[in-house]
Amino acid sequence: MTTGIGTGDGIILGLVQGLTEFLPVSSSAHLRVVGELLGAGDPGAAFTAITQLGTETAVLLYFRGDIRRIVLAWWRAVRGAYGTDLRSRLGAPAGRPADHDALMAWFITLGTLPIVVLGLAFQDAIESPFRNLWLVALTLTVFGLVLGWADHVGTKRRGLEELTPRNAVAFGFWQALALVPGVSRSGGTITGGLLMGYTREAAARYSFLLAIPAVFGSGLFQLAKSVGDFGQAGTPTFGVTLVATLVAFVVGYVVIIAFLKIVSTFSYRPFVYYRIGLALVIVLLLLTGVLEPVSAPANA
Repeated sequence: MTTGIGTGDGIILGLVQGLTEFLPVSSSAHLRVVGELLGAGDPGAAFTAITQLGTETAVLLYFRGDIRRIVLAWWRAVRGAYGTDLRSRLGAPAGRPADHDALMAWFITLGTLPIVVLGLAFQDAIESPFRNLWLVALTLTVFGLVLGWADHVGTKRRGLEELTPRNAVAFGFWQALALVPGVSRSGGTITGGLLMGYTREAAARYSFLLAIPAVFGSGLFQLAKSVGDFGQAGTPTFGVTLVATLVAFVVGYVVIIAFLKIVSTFSYRPFVYYRIGLALVIVLLLLTGVLEPVSAPANA
């Protein structure tokens, strides 16, 4: 039985979002489970998407130099600084070195298309059936094992300067798997990057950059869609959602710094063990009746 998400619950959920968004452990799975353990029920796909605006704002702040450089390089290329033919406007003029920053803007655009298309196509499933905790436990386990395998077999030799259009699209499909709670946006993207031979740090950095348009698009869409629903039965209030988003921003910024240092030194094995352990805990809580597979959205 749910009691609704209060301010204290919002702070806890924002903390959970900030701690888990950038780690390959699935923030949506954690919000789904913690919300119910708090007695508040499933925070819902809309609440999850909106609080992700906080963590993605942290990405904008941390990568502000990279983002500014990419945008300016893209604009120079589009305006014809390297030539007026198509290749030059894309940032890859014939007979001279490519502008990797300009190309990165196009690669991020290409990589965003799969999650946009699949997100719209499966919107109803994302907001309900995909949030079943049995499915969450399964995806935590399966994709945890896939992450561990990718980290073991990946050559880890390629940097982002070697990114290609084909790889950019492939990264996008790996990111789109995170539409299912339990997969993890960063986990999916990083797994794909490792399997394509990219270094841990390159895959992690690209996963952050690739998530920006997708997360902001999803969050702003859900925000606009939910404006008239805040505080009604089955939804958190706007104030609670705002508090959770602000907490997620602060915590997320700290996690970015720590995570990039960790992945440049250590393997992803601890995250694999954590995912499997969390899945086992969820199954145990489901079998004992502490958690319900499908929960009604939290009441305000």
